[in-house]
Amino acid sequence: QVQLVETGGGSVQAGGSLRLSCAASIYTQSIRYMGWFRQAPGKEREGVAAIYRADGFTTYTASVKGRFTISQDNAKNTMYLQMNSLKPEETAMYYCAAGLRSYVAGRMPWRSEFAYWGQGTQVTVSS
Repeated sequence: QVQLVETGGGSVQAGGSLRLSCAASIYTQSIRYMGWFRQAPGKEREGVAAIYRADGFTTYTASVKGRFTISQDNAKNTMYLQMNSLKPEETAMYYCAAGLRSYVAGRMPWRSEFAYWGQGTQVTVSS
């Protein structure tokens, strides 16, 4: 069983930056990709970014391209999300997730394609 713990959330003014971290209890070979999702009150959980463990391929939702960077440190069993130029509408609970599906490649995996989820970390962006 993989446990994921997110840290790094907080409050920031519009235009500011935050760095989220996601530590995995184990980094089993079965984990093929990891990702970040966010969910604002009253809205669906949406995929933000994903990274593939084997080759480091990354993918982003259009609204964050050029501002957010997903990365990983396999030696530390940790994934990161650097968020720059944050906007008030990006206020949400941010979740990290890990997936195992072998057929998923070269795209943002669907929410249903992630097997493990963290508890989330709150990001609040004020105007």
